[in-house]
Amino acid sequence: MPVAFVSGARGFLGGHIVDQLLENGWDVTAVIRPRSDASQLQAKGVSVVQAPLDNATELALVMPPAPDAVFHVAGNTSMWRRGNDQQYRDNVLATRAMVSAAQKNVAGRFIHTSSISAWGIQNEPINELTPSNAANDWINYNRTKYLAEQEVENGIRQGLDAVILNPCGIIGAGDTHNWSQMIKLINDGKLPGVPPGGGSFCAVEEVARAHLAAFEKGVCGERYILAGVEASFLELVQTIARQLGRKVPTRTVPPIVLRLAGQLSPIGSLFTGNEPRLTPEKVALVTHRVHASSRKAVEQLGFNDRVPLATMIENCITWMAKENML
Repeated sequence: MPVAFVSGARGFLGGHIVDQLLENGWDVTAVIRPRSDASQLQAKGVSVVQAPLDNATELALVMPPAPDAVFHVAGNTSMWRRGNDQQYRDNVLATRAMVSAAQKNVAGRFIHTSSISAWGIQNEPINELTPSNAANDWINYNRTKYLAEQEVENGIRQGLDAVILNPCGIIGAGDTHNWSQMIKLINDGKLPGVPPGGGSFCAVEEVARAHLAAFEKGVCGERYILAGVEASFLELVQTIARQLGRKVPTRTVPPIVLRLAGQLSPIGSLFTGNEPRLTPEKVALVTHRVHASSRKAVEQLGFNDRVPLATMIENCITWMAKENML
């Protein structure tokens, strides 16, 4: 029985990866932060350990000796500069610690979940050979995802067998705070407007399946973009609205209006302490359109990038309704 050590197992993508590992006969140990709820993972038959993710010594102590694979899925996706320091610890220092622990415990393969954001904002289509401009990006999330990849690269130079995966927009069941937020706003009639950007959207089940394929078929040191169906945010919102039986919007909000809202929205958060609905970082991303190619992942990992957008959204809505989120 192969052994997997997984971070981020309580999350959206991580949960799907754990489920598929279990279905394929893996012995799964999940590391969670101290005092986090482990009940759902334990109910699945997952061994749960606790450790600060940015502490290499503690991670090495709780990681099984010589695991066949380490899946480092945990990450901080905040788009609010007030959380930049914590995001650096969560994305960069935690990756450094996980790489160190994997090396110390002689892990067989390290699969790192990065993001298409590690390339920064690009005006041209992105593939694995596209130079990243995120090293000095003003958007902290982009910069920290790039820097986290550099930690994995450092590990590879020291002998770590590692593969990097770069998903685009992931949609599907189990999403509690990504696109599900947009679905809930549309369902409640509270979506303030449709941004003019767009992206590439992929099914969470296929992204998880690609992680297992990366263990079996991925080439050490290689990156694999996991893209999917390209759509504008207007097309995305229209598809969601039709499935919910809500009014279907026909136009987008001008970028200048969103930029103004992005500057004003964080003011209220100075008093509440909660991350604002809009920030300049969020506005920059939703007014841009991402073009990415998953050809390499399709050819080498067997990644399925052809799941229809409507199917992904239907899966997410069905799950949200079941969980009484709508």
